[in-house]
Amino acid sequence: MVIALFFGTACGISACGITAFGQTTGFGQTTNHEPVATGIWQSGMFRWQVSPPLLAIDQDRLPQSTEHPWLAIKDPSIVRFDGRWHLFCTLRKAKQGDGRIRIGYLSFEQWSDAKDADWTVLSLTMGYHGAPQIFYFEPDKKWYLVYQAEDATRDLKYGPCFSTNDDISDPHKWTLPEPLYVVKEGTKAGLDFWVICDHSKAHLFFTTLNGQMWRAETSINQFPNKGWTDPQIVLRADIFEASHTYALRGHDKFLTVVEAQAGKRRYFKGFVANRLDGTWSPLAASQEKPLVSTKNVVNQRTSWATSYSHGELIRTGYNQKLEVDPDDLTLLFQGANDEEYQRGNYGQIPWRLGMLKLK
Repeated sequence: MVIALFFGTACGISACGITAFGQTTGFGQTTNHEPVATGIWQSGMFRWQVSPPLLAIDQDRLPQSTEHPWLAIKDPSIVRFDGRWHLFCTLRKAKQGDGRIRIGYLSFEQWSDAKDADWTVLSLTMGYHGAPQIFYFEPDKKWYLVYQAEDATRDLKYGPCFSTNDDISDPHKWTLPEPLYVVKEGTKAGLDFWVICDHSKAHLFFTTLNGQMWRAETSINQFPNKGWTDPQIVLRADIFEASHTYALRGHDKFLTVVEAQAGKRRYFKGFVANRLDGTWSPLAASQEKPLVSTKNVVNQRTSWATSYSHGELIRTGYNQKLEVDPDDLTLLFQGANDEEYQRGNYGQIPWRLGMLKLK
């Protein structure tokens, strides 16, 4: 059944982080890490260390699907709350049609436990939906999932929608999808929708696969589904999809991590702005000077990934402000090697999850 939504996202594993990156606390922040990042916010010269794969498809940990096996874990969004990690991802099957792509939830105390935890597939809709973003919206005292979903009644492949939950640890309590706003007829809806808030407004960012990043806004007291402005283009560049925007803690600055293509590989670019409604400037935004690519991963020679895709920075909290520590960045990403990425169409890539730690 289709819901009409739019009618009217070589290191050891420690308790929570990566042991080779320093002693970690329960929230994945290093305790012996001296600030090294001050200069990179001027130079844009980032260096990273990549972990081994942290999560891959395990048919025994997912709902049984013998005829159409699960194929990929992708589009991660994660928060640390109440002593546990809460991970939401797109789960993809090796099939076409309804039910092939779903949103999955996984909870675990330590990263070393993640591969042994059982997935729950959320009961939202059997139509296409995916690319979730998770955060706690303090004014409503509710958890929000923001994601893209189809509305077959309008031939709308992707549209921005949300579900809410009072208890992030109960995956059966998510509400059914509702649209953030009605996508106007004839308008390109975009994909990889991402919400971040400042003190007065909620800002929705998304991309359209044509080198454009868009933004819409509404007031905090009208979020989630009232008062949205018409989306406006805020960045034109050699970018592709999945723009994820964060506030740099202790700085009046915001970072957008966005995916780009280089031949038959994916990599990340970084843009910064002084305001969420301000101008975005390149920081690490070229193949020669990327935010993340095979060029600036220090252990790339032994890395399992050559495509770094759809990244989620580990936040210092879990609310709608999406703050990260600029001196201690960790990036959760979906990855694949060249053989995996180039084996066929996009739907056949067996994405796995790993972490990148700022060096």
